[in-house]
Amino acid sequence: MKIDTVNMLSISEANQNFSKVTRMVDKNGSAIILKNNVPQYMVIPFKLAEQAQTVADEELFALSDKLMAENSEVYRELAK
Repeated sequence: MKIDTVNMLSISEANQNFSKVTRMVDKNGSAIILKNNVPQYMVIPFKLAEQAQTVADEELFALSDKLMAENSEVYRELAK
């Protein structure tokens, strides 16, 4: 994942000034919160999280359909 250093702030700074975090998310699309100088948390708009979940679900269903098609004979045998 590519992380822009403009979007980073320490956990202490985020704790003391959460409105700064929200402004950063509004302006840049995300904020990365560092814990012990290591990226630990990402704050993103809720709408983006919903979209990511929808895509993940769709990919999971597509993979499931593919596996079912590829292994239909095995599934039929197991169903006996």
